[in-house]
Amino acid sequence: EELGVEIYPGFAASEVLYNDDGSVAGVATNDVGVAKDGSPKDSFERGMEFRAKCTVFSEGCRGHLAKGVMKNFNLNDGKQDQIYGIGIKELWQVDPSKHHPGRIEHTVGWPLPDIHTYGGSFLYHLAEDNLVALGFVIGLDYTNPYLHPFKTFQQFKTHPSVAPLFEGGTRIGYGARALNEGGVQCIPKLTFPGGCLVGCSPGFMNVPKIKGTHNAMKSAMLAAEAIWDKIEAGDSQTEGIEPAAYEATLKNSWVYDELHAVRNIKPAFHKFGLYGGLMYTGLFYIVGRGKEPWTFKHEGTDNQSLKPASESKEIEYPKPDGKLTFDLLSSVALTGTNHEGDQPAHLTLLNDGVPEAVNYATYAGPEGRFCPAGVYEYQPNDAGEMNLVINAQNCIHCKTCDIKDYSQNINWVCPEGGGGPAYDGM
Repeated sequence: EELGVEIYPGFAASEVLYNDDGSVAGVATNDVGVAKDGSPKDSFERGMEFRAKCTVFSEGCRGHLAKGVMKNFNLNDGKQDQIYGIGIKELWQVDPSKHHPGRIEHTVGWPLPDIHTYGGSFLYHLAEDNLVALGFVIGLDYTNPYLHPFKTFQQFKTHPSVAPLFEGGTRIGYGARALNEGGVQCIPKLTFPGGCLVGCSPGFMNVPKIKGTHNAMKSAMLAAEAIWDKIEAGDSQTEGIEPAAYEATLKNSWVYDELHAVRNIKPAFHKFGLYGGLMYTGLFYIVGRGKEPWTFKHEGTDNQSLKPASESKEIEYPKPDGKLTFDLLSSVALTGTNHEGDQPAHLTLLNDGVPEAVNYATYAGPEGRFCPAGVYEYQPNDAGEMNLVINAQNCIHCKTCDIKDYSQNINWVCPEGGGGPAYDGM
């Protein structure tokens, strides 16, 4: 606070505020103490408005406020819409004799169902306490509605080069989060009257390295410098200032150079398959350093990629053994996720009839598989008809449903502040 910085933990920004001239004025937190039916409870408190000359949106991947800002200011015009992956991760404490601090392992392919489904693993031996972070990332542009990302990850651990590491170990953490995978092809316009986008809100992750923290930090530094200069100049045409110089400085920075060099790797795997993608990466990235004069386009948005269930093959996964591989609900328990039960739903449907009429009827209910927290499940009613049940209390805020839902009928909105996963060491 001595530096003029105020932090409000447990308060969720739920609304973008606008000035009369259309520029962003700031954000508002949501009301708390609201019951499911919308009535105020005894604990009711009105949300607060936070107004600023410039608002920096740094919500991470698929931020719900940034999504609205992009639409309001048409920031994606001339760009491809963002595509994503789902990353699922576990934290293990392993036998000290098997721990090698600093060791990093990445794989691609197995056990994905076909060579055109993008994905692979990461395995990091951390520096302390014999900890190993293990995860699997799957591109959400996969086509088979029967693919189950969580079970794919569990199956990966059974590989003979992976399983021995975890014998005698203890799983102590679990989590999942959507990742930006669009690269430079999908970076929107970064500034608008009253604000800008930084970090994973616009999408600065290096896809093949699954690494973006350094780019997020640098983008925020460049944005801060541009905001300061614009405020000092005092020449804004709108009440909320637009730090337009930030766009140019980022494109002239090493952040853009790094992302430009890897821009074709993800679409090459989609275009040429696993082996063609590996050859392309070796020739044009490892050898050519991404200097090829062309840029591949992505095929389309992730929700449009699914094939009907009738055209897809069901996938059988091994049953969990409770030692190396686990069921979904016991995994969710490790996230510590918690939501106040008596509050308005934060997982909303634009049309209540779409899940059964479209998702289940045509695509065999993919939300029951792509969600890594068991939020969505289809159950028969008294008449034997399948109905979608939403277990919102399980939600770990990964945003996958908001991305992959075929009809874009699921809309993730902000729950009461403080709700969600309570990750420890993840």
